[in-house]
Amino acid sequence: MNARSSATTPTPAPTTPTAASPAGSALSRRWLFDLVLLGALWGASFRFMRIGGADFGALPTAALRVAIGALVLLPLMLAKGHWGAFAARWKPTLAVGVMNSGLPFALFAIALLTINSGLAAVINATTPMFGALVAWAWFRERPDNWRLVGLVVGFAGVAALASRNAGLQTGQGGGAAMWATLACLGACASYGIAASMTRRYLMGMPSLATAGGTQIGATLFLVLPALWLHPTQMPSLRAWLAVAALGIACTGLAYILLFRLIETAGPARALTVTFLVPVFAIIYGWIFLGEQVTPWMLGCAGVIVCGVALSTGFVKPGRGRRAAP
Repeated sequence: MNARSSATTPTPAPTTPTAASPAGSALSRRWLFDLVLLGALWGASFRFMRIGGADFGALPTAALRVAIGALVLLPLMLAKGHWGAFAARWKPTLAVGVMNSGLPFALFAIALLTINSGLAAVINATTPMFGALVAWAWFRERPDNWRLVGLVVGFAGVAALASRNAGLQTGQGGGAAMWATLACLGACASYGIAASMTRRYLMGMPSLATAGGTQIGATLFLVLPALWLHPTQMPSLRAWLAVAALGIACTGLAYILLFRLIETAGPARALTVTFLVPVFAIIYGWIFLGEQVTPWMLGCAGVIVCGVALSTGFVKPGRGRRAAP
């Protein structure tokens, strides 16, 4: 997740083979495959959180997710000899883990007890906008005019989506759904803070050390609340499988894909996974959970994606109008 806000930094000139060469074509296919697979995994995570949360409860689901993710990443971190890098900066790494995984995963799991997975995933697309706002406040990186327009457009889309759809998704009235929407926004803000924390305290740290160390921090943050709120009866096999998929695929494997994508395609291209996650989540929710997808929801999702594209600089109106020499 941290890569989303880092996309505003300049990317060095590519040193890999060009796309015209066989090696370049293979590299192009590889990063596209990684991008789509990462979007599919993170899109599925909302469905799995909703299934797991129904039996385990929200906080135990989030705790099991990060604990399993840590168990997947820790052996890889040790095999690569990155434990020393984690030990040298264990305090900020654990803190980033709380903000980048522990708190947002818990908030999304709580929200998904009330709203559907597609709505939560669409709100999750605002993460880069929060990253831009936090970087503005922390590093005094004032967005240009088009990025400011994007922030306004994106948050307007979220407000419209929440006010019109949240209550309709649940059948419980707008109040509970509005709180769930705010929990999703709180998770996105936590991601944005974590991105700036990573930039400030963890720059130069090996990616596997960051990924594994942050999952350890998230696990430590959630273990006591999860034990306190453990389910009173044995969860179903379906719930166990959902939580296992969350930890192994949507956390452990997803982090490996994310950092490989940053290395092979650069942070700007890695950022575009933000646009794929809601698409997959809405499709999964519609097919497997029977969740309602309304034209208003799709329209608001489009507005949010446009806002994210502008606020992150992924789309720059007027770029390319320069006359050819």
